[in-house]
Amino acid sequence: MLQLRHTARLRIQLPGGFTNAGTFTNPLDLSIAEYGTLSPLQQQNPTVKAAARKFLKDLIGGDVPIGEAVSFNYDVRLALDTSFTGKDLLRTRLRVGNFGQSTWFGNPYPSLGAEVAYEEGSGANSMGVDRVFYQFPIGSNFTVTAGPRVRQDDMLAVWPSQYPADTILDFFTYAGSPGTYTLNLGGGAGIWWADNGFSVSANYVAANAKNSDSSTGGIATDNSGGTGTVQLAYTATNWNLTAAYAYSQSGAYGYIPVGTNLAGNPFAGLSSFDVNSLAISGWWKPTKVSWIPSISAGWGSNSYSAKKASQIWGVETNAEGAKAQSQSWYVGMQWADALIKGNTFGTAVGQPTFVTGNDGFMGTDESTFAWEIWYKFQVTDNISVTPAFFTVTNPAGSGSNSAYGGVLKTTFLF
Repeated sequence: MLQLRHTARLRIQLPGGFTNAGTFTNPLDLSIAEYGTLSPLQQQNPTVKAAARKFLKDLIGGDVPIGEAVSFNYDVRLALDTSFTGKDLLRTRLRVGNFGQSTWFGNPYPSLGAEVAYEEGSGANSMGVDRVFYQFPIGSNFTVTAGPRVRQDDMLAVWPSQYPADTILDFFTYAGSPGTYTLNLGGGAGIWWADNGFSVSANYVAANAKNSDSSTGGIATDNSGGTGTVQLAYTATNWNLTAAYAYSQSGAYGYIPVGTNLAGNPFAGLSSFDVNSLAISGWWKPTKVSWIPSISAGWGSNSYSAKKASQIWGVETNAEGAKAQSQSWYVGMQWADALIKGNTFGTAVGQPTFVTGNDGFMGTDESTFAWEIWYKFQVTDNISVTPAFFTVTNPAGSGSNSAYGGVLKTTFLF
């Protein structure tokens, strides 16, 4: 992800009398207008090609400074749950927030995003419909979920983590694999089977399902932005082991929603691509509350495939079918009734998704690390206060930036 702080207007006289007069906000267009294209002889020179690729990589992947300020943000969720039989669920959820201008929104670095960070596309303080889906059982072992606004995890039989999903850094809410558990949101349907601790889940979500034109979306088209997921799990009284696979189509929600910028787009936006992702996750918790914490862990691996070749300045940046790989992992621990009954203490560490191999010109990332620690005071049954500290080293993946900060989160439930 790159933010330009200026717009260049160029007027260049090119050979043959052609005049290029235009405004460029895209660094690639700007570079072509500024420098033109390498000659055929230069395009075949390995030294020139290497220099051109390095310059282009630096142009796209440069670090963006992170400002320092105290911000005051909110996230409001209103769930309207209805049941017709006592076993089914019709959920409509409204949500509003004002995180769009905050670092917590994952801008400029997705790995800095917070779990509560939300803002409608129409802007801050605008309420939107966050969920509309219907869930119902078939017999004693099957459950079906479908709706025009449903998220991937709404259609899974189990969530393979005891580490809470309402803490601080968003990365720690993906069971170690944002590439597999993308939390794609859109129109979709799914089914799961569960019996004696075993479960199998399968679902499909299309981010662009609302569009009736196949060139911009729809269901099961080239532009659906779809994610298909299969999950196998076994859950015992005090432990769980889960394996999951997901295929994310070009245009799906964020591709890899949390990680370095390169992990979200290893071919620099020059080629659309699909992602195949695998996750192994699980948890263990003590049978009785004690000084021993619950432990959750997960690992994810992602494989990207470019759908077309691309070039800049006459130099190939990636071939059709070019491959890239990325991975992520986390370990989270949570102590129930810490110091005072009802209070909770937790900490987690891991590596947000980073690119480990890449056939394209952007290359790979230097690894990044994230850590958070928090203590949740349960003031009343409906009010909690959570002070926390976090740090993310190298959120850009380029080895230069680090970020850290403190948080005071107050939650009201009613």
